[in-house]
Amino acid sequence: MLVKVFGSAVFGVDATTITIEVNIDKGIGYHLVGLPDNAIKESSYRIAAALKNNGCQLPGKKIVINMAPADLRKEGSAYDLPIAIGILAASGQISSDAIASYLIMGELSLDGSLLPVKGILPIAIKAKEEGFLGLIIPKQNAKEAAVVDGITVYGIENVTEIIDFFRGTTTLQPERIDHERELDCTSTTTEFDFADVKGQESIKRCLEIAAAGGHNIILIGPPGSGKTMLAKRLPGILPPMSMKEALETTKIHSVAGKVKDLGLIVQRPFRAPHHTASSVSLVGGGSYPQPGEISLAHNGVLFLDELPEFKREVLEVLRQPLEDREVTISRARFTITYPSSFMLVASMNPSPGGYFSNSDALIASSPMEMQRYLGKISGPLLDRIDIHIEVNPVPFEKLSDTRNSESSQEIRKRVAAARQIQVRRFERYENIHYNAQMGSRQIREYCALDNESLHFLELAMKRLQLSARAYDRILKVARTIADLDGSEAVHSAHVAEAIQYRSLDREGWLRGS
Repeated sequence: MLVKVFGSAVFGVDATTITIEVNIDKGIGYHLVGLPDNAIKESSYRIAAALKNNGCQLPGKKIVINMAPADLRKEGSAYDLPIAIGILAASGQISSDAIASYLIMGELSLDGSLLPVKGILPIAIKAKEEGFLGLIIPKQNAKEAAVVDGITVYGIENVTEIIDFFRGTTTLQPERIDHERELDCTSTTTEFDFADVKGQESIKRCLEIAAAGGHNIILIGPPGSGKTMLAKRLPGILPPMSMKEALETTKIHSVAGKVKDLGLIVQRPFRAPHHTASSVSLVGGGSYPQPGEISLAHNGVLFLDELPEFKREVLEVLRQPLEDREVTISRARFTITYPSSFMLVASMNPSPGGYFSNSDALIASSPMEMQRYLGKISGPLLDRIDIHIEVNPVPFEKLSDTRNSESSQEIRKRVAAARQIQVRRFERYENIHYNAQMGSRQIREYCALDNESLHFLELAMKRLQLSARAYDRILKVARTIADLDGSEAVHSAHVAEAIQYRSLDREGWLRGS
C-alpha cells in the first residue's frame, strides 16, 4: 500500500514542503531514498523502538520510503515522526484518510516521546501557504508555531497521541497564543537600565542619537570607563519591535534552534561574540549552513568588544552586510540569503596600553604603537561607522552620587518619537526606514543646510582636518539630532553636535584626547 505524508525542509529562512512516500509490499527490507543524511538513515532504529514500546510494530515486509523532491538533500532527525506515521498508515495500523491534510514533523525518542526540532516557524508559515488543515509537531515547538495566524497547530508529547488521533479514538487540543498581547506586554521590559549608570551623560546622549537614527557607533576609552556597561543598555532604548520585525527575528532564531519555548521573540537581540570568533561564526555558513551572529542580531545590536583584537579578515567580512543589510552564502548546489539589518556597536581601548597618550596615563604608548593598534581596523570598516565617541573614566563625585539617573524607558520615548518621524519621511522608499540607511540622494533631499550651517561645516572640516568620508556621516547624524529636537530643518547647532562625534577622523587624535 502506498501512503503520502507531508513534512518540510528549511533552507536559509524559508521552508520547502517535502513529500514522504511510503510503500509497503511483499518481500523484506527497509529502503530509504531521496538524498537523506545519516540522521535520517538512522531513523529506522528510533522508529522501530518507539513503535514497539507503544503497542505498534514495524511490519516485516519490504518498506520503500522516498523523500521528494529526490534531488534535494534532507537533513536532521525531524523526519522521524512523519516517516513513522507513513509506515503505520501504509501497513494499515492507522487510517490514512486524513493524513494528507496535515504537515507533520518531530524527532522520536525510543520511548515514543517527541523532542523539539529547529525551524518550526518557517515550516508553519509554509504550511499555511500550502493550505494544510493543521500542523502536528512536538509540544515544545507549539507555542512558536502558533504565532502564525490561519493554521491550526497541535503540540503532542508522545507518538501515541497522534496514533489515537488518526484512529479516531481521541482529539488533539490546538495551541493558542495571543501574540499581539504578548508583543505589547513584554516588548517594553528590559534587563539593563540606563538608570544604573552613574555619570557619562554625554555618552548616553550619543547612544540616544545612535538608537534614534540606527547609526553604527564605536566607543573609545580606557579599561573601566563603562563601555561594555553602556553598550549592553542600548537595546533597552531602541523602539519596540513591530509584528513584522518580531516575526523576522523569530524566524532566524527558529532556524538556529534558539527559540525553545519562547514563542514570539519580542526583545531586540543583543549579540556579543568573543574576539576569537571565526568568519563563519560571524556571517554564517558551514557544511550545513546556519545563520551567523550578524543574522542573529537582525533588528537588534551586534556588540564587538575590544574591536582591534578581532582578526582583520573577520572584521572585513562585515563590510558587505553593513552595506546591503543581508548576507549571501554561496555553495556549489545552492545559495542562501540571511537578513542582517543590525546596529553595530564596537568598543576599543585608545592604545595597546589601554589609555590615552597623555601625562596622566598609567601606561604610556608611543604614537607609533597607537597608530599600529588603530591600524588593525581598516578604513572601509570605519567608514561604515557613523559615530566615534571617546569615553572617559567616571570621576568619584559621580560614582558616589545617590541620585537616580534618567531611565531607559524615558530615553526610549524620545527615540521612538524620532523613529516615527523617519518612518513617515521614508514611507515611499522600500529599503529605507531610518536615517542611517540614507543614500546620497536622500542626504541631498533631507539634510539640506542653510548658508550659515554650510559655512560652519566647511570651517569645521578645514580646522579639524576632518576626512571627506566624514561629510555624509555628519549630515546623517545631524539629521537625527534634528529629529530628536522635532526640527524640520537641520541647523548649525545640530551640525556642531554631530561634528563632535567623529573622533577618529580628527587630525591629532593619536596625540591625546
